[in-house]
Amino acid sequence: MVREVSAGGVVVRRVDGVWNIAAIEPQREPASGAADAKKKSASTLLALPKGLVDPGEKAAETAVREVREETGVTAKLVTKLRDIKYFYVRSWGDRQRVFKIVSFYLLEYASGNIDDISPDMRIEVQRAVWVPLDQAPKRLTYRSEREVVKLAQDYLKSHPELSA
Repeated sequence: MVREVSAGGVVVRRVDGVWNIAAIEPQREPASGAADAKKKSASTLLALPKGLVDPGEKAAETAVREVREETGVTAKLVTKLRDIKYFYVRSWGDRQRVFKIVSFYLLEYASGNIDDISPDMRIEVQRAVWVPLDQAPKRLTYRSEREVVKLAQDYLKSHPELSA
């Protein structure tokens, strides 16, 4: 069985007293028919930025890099939140079953403009947006990522020094 290791980030930024996180709307594969097109356009897929750990790279470095590439913002590491483990079957090529581990980190916004990403990255990311942190557990598509965001909320509540 193939094994993949990825890392991603929950980037937080406080604007006018409200915490926001950076989320991405990934590009979707073209729908195969009219029914698929209607179903896929009915809801927006929102996810946390993440990607494969490159050889020689640490997971935390990957999280910071993937956030920059997929959202356009630079962020600094605060803490590790959680590892998510799951299986999936590749929808391309060999259709192999894959065991995947994704390490998620809490990151604090440092600079940059959301959605200021390279044209090459538009193949993967349709857009990047700020989402109010209190809405993120309802708006993110994947249950495991919603749980990661709740861990970020708990961390921010117990570390008020980040609110400065």
